[in-house]
Amino acid sequence: EIGIRKALGARQAVIMQQFVIEAAMTSTIGGIMGIFLGSGASVLVGRAMGIDSPPTFLAVVVSFTVSVAIGLFFGYMPARRAAKLNPIDALRSE
Repeated sequence: EIGIRKALGARQAVIMQQFVIEAAMTSTIGGIMGIFLGSGASVLVGRAMGIDSPPTFLAVVVSFTVSVAIGLFFGYMPARRAAKLNPIDALRSE
């Protein structure tokens, strides 16, 4: 995909933007799923132990923010590397 886009004239910035947006979307969806699963597990474990332990708003916000930040951080480096690929090398490896 990268090789074809580069061969058709896509700029480095556009390719990098695509990868960063994909990383942001993936980490956002993962963060939302993690919040629901983690909150549900917290409530279930709390009930099983006889403790009322709902997640706080701050814990949810911090968890979501950290999740998205990690996803963006680790999505940026491959995006940068992909944007700098030579179209011929990229097509050859696909």
